[in-house]
Amino acid sequence: MKLPNLENAVVSEEKITGYLLNPKHPDGASKAAFFAALGFSAENWQELASALRRLAETTTVARNVDSIHGWKYIIEGRLESPSGKAPVVRSVWIVDRGGDIPRLVTAYPQEEGA
Repeated sequence: MKLPNLENAVVSEEKITGYLLNPKHPDGASKAAFFAALGFSAENWQELASALRRLAETTTVARNVDSIHGWKYIIEGRLESPSGKAPVVRSVWIVDRGGDIPRLVTAYPQEEGA
């Protein structure tokens, strides 16, 4: 199964720059260090957004979970990066209740084989 309505998937600038690439964010600081080490930067936030979209386009959903907010879709696979490295990353997307457009919730390194 692929992420539903993938062609309309939303990866907001705020999610990337304010969270995943923000070294001062209380929950995102370790993620920011991880993604920065791969060559991603807030100045070129679209690179990470595009890489996460490509991951969703080329990888099947590992599992989906019904939550109080909507359906969450977990995608795990190798993320292409500016550094040339391709670590395994877990990305989480949600389709809010009553909606049909997936949006990125988070992304983080995933241990291989986990």
